[in-house]
Amino acid sequence: MMSRTVSQPRAAARRAPIDHGRWVPALFVAPVALYLLVFQGYPLVQEFLLSVTSTSLLSPGQQTYVGLDNYRELVFDPEFHQVLRVTAVYTLVCVVASIGLGLLAALLLDGTFRGRGIARALVTIPWAAPPVAAALIFVWMFNAQYGLFSHLAQFLGFVDGGVNWLDEPSFALPAILITTIWQIFPFSSVVILAALQGVPSELREAAVIDGADRLSIFRAVTWPTIRPSVALLTLLITVWSLRRFDVIWLMTQGGPLGETNTLVIDLYRRAFVYLDLGRAAAVGIIGLVVAILVTLVYFWLSTRAEKAAGKR
Repeated sequence: MMSRTVSQPRAAARRAPIDHGRWVPALFVAPVALYLLVFQGYPLVQEFLLSVTSTSLLSPGQQTYVGLDNYRELVFDPEFHQVLRVTAVYTLVCVVASIGLGLLAALLLDGTFRGRGIARALVTIPWAAPPVAAALIFVWMFNAQYGLFSHLAQFLGFVDGGVNWLDEPSFALPAILITTIWQIFPFSSVVILAALQGVPSELREAAVIDGADRLSIFRAVTWPTIRPSVALLTLLITVWSLRRFDVIWLMTQGGPLGETNTLVIDLYRRAFVYLDLGRAAAVGIIGLVVAILVTLVYFWLSTRAEKAAGKR
């Protein structure tokens, strides 16, 4: 009698239906995970293995294991220190200027005026323009003899003659920044404009009734609503700036005197100009580590902001 009682729960457990629903999320995630593993993970592993070797582009099959010598030489290389400095300046200015101009444009486009739809369409033109076309146009505009910026500088009395913007070490990086910011700030404006549509109109109207000015309304109502979108936008533009290659290479190829030589440009030059694949792979791994650190900082700050908002 006792054995029959014990066996009944076991039989019921065997007859219990299997919950297939818990595998559904894994089935949806599996194709993406497989794609990342094959097309992202495997190349990264290969790049790291290449970075610990001495390999020439002329004979990629002949590799000599050197351990961390490539990283050690980069750490103590003054030219690579300049690469990191240029990359930091380029990324910081791109992020601050593009988001600042994007926020200003979005606030203007969020208002009510005649031709607002046309203005919103026109502001996206720089973002839609191919980077190659934008770079070639600005190369012409920065020309010392017939470029628009040279004539404008002479007209304003800043210079007496033509300025070789892209050949002068002090002017090359600002020229690259002007080109890059002109192209990417429309994306910021579109994203922030979409976030502004989510600001409750009732809160704005209540603030106006209470006598708040525009700055107070922005700080108390608008900014808390669009802050998550701006934070994510900051991360995206930071990563894009770290990876920017086309505009810089087409305009200056990292010159003059390395004043526009960012991490991506330095990687390309080491691999395809100096034919040093091992050192180029080490530069790529360092760039990846920088991007990961930026992403971790973003998530850390986001978590802190969410906790602070929850406490309030």
